[in-house]
Amino acid sequence: MAVIELTPAQARQRQQQGVRLIDVRDAHERVTGMAEGAHGVDRAVLEAAPLAHAPDLQAPLLLICQSGRRSMQAAGTLAALGYTDIASVAGGTSAWQAAGLPTVLPDGDIDLDFHERYSRHLKLPEIGLAGQQRLAAATVLVIGAGGLGSPAAYYLAAAGVGTLRIADDDVVDRSNLQRQILHAEDRIGQLKVQSAATTLGALNPRTRVEAVAERVTSANVDRLLEGVDLVLDGADNFPVRYLLNDACVQHGVPLVYGAVHRFDGQVSVFDAGRRRGVCPCYRCLFPEPPPPEAAPNCSEVGVLGVLPGVVGLLQATEALKLLLGIGTPLAGRLLQFDALRMQFRETRLSPDPDCPVCAPGRAFPGYIDYAAFCAG
Repeated sequence: MAVIELTPAQARQRQQQGVRLIDVRDAHERVTGMAEGAHGVDRAVLEAAPLAHAPDLQAPLLLICQSGRRSMQAAGTLAALGYTDIASVAGGTSAWQAAGLPTVLPDGDIDLDFHERYSRHLKLPEIGLAGQQRLAAATVLVIGAGGLGSPAAYYLAAAGVGTLRIADDDVVDRSNLQRQILHAEDRIGQLKVQSAATTLGALNPRTRVEAVAERVTSANVDRLLEGVDLVLDGADNFPVRYLLNDACVQHGVPLVYGAVHRFDGQVSVFDAGRRRGVCPCYRCLFPEPPPPEAAPNCSEVGVLGVLPGVVGLLQATEALKLLLGIGTPLAGRLLQFDALRMQFRETRLSPDPDCPVCAPGRAFPGYIDYAAFCAG
């Protein structure tokens, strides 16, 4: 049989005559309001076991969703199963509300801010309610509130990561504003972590920002890694990168690496602490640091302002994938970006069986003098 569509007013009239109305949206969608008198049953649940919710195939039945598309599809499925009097509400709940028809909130304590703020995540099957709650329970250590840390922290906070621990002992300088989007003109001279906390708090007050105005050293790195689920490397120097690598291997915490130089950037995930002999660490890629003259920082050679944004967002993407356990992370792969040619290139990375830090069975050698190590 052909499925008919009814206007919200027509559906309301039939509902008042005793016709059952089923809201087939997912539970997280229904928390923002349902048509009065509707029964909430997820579309997938209804289609899997229709007789449990509508046992009489000859009884009239109304279906509603958000826009009318899913309810029409569900109605078609039920019609094919033998339901003889089924209709979909045209325009769905949106049209119902626009028509001024009564709506109600589901029973129970509902966190409307949570469901509205993360509604686009909640619609993704790969994330959903369980994934969003997983993000809310996560703690990420962001090293540096500069070019890479700024965009990465911004999007991690927007995505709903529960705690961002940001470590940086620097202050905002006018030259930072070309690329470090967490800061503003009126915060010049302010600690970067304080500026970051202000911006992120305004964006998402649900995210807890732990502002640590310290430079990362061998003396405090273990404390900074306490209770974190991953580390995002926004450092701009080799001693800190080697230190973070060694600490993450020791603590079994994934490290999301990023670096920029003039018009080029690179991103990878080093997860050797959890997967020794399978995934490489930073030392497997760079057993020895380059000489200082071969690796100048951006204050010496400059950097395209948007480049840290591109790389930082790639780091945030990898961080979210790791926290959610979805997709294929960049572990064992180095993604390189050339902004001038707008090209990405991927290089496969293998673990070094003789790596002094992550080789299987090798005891942690302890932290070293990383500044001296990188000085050559």
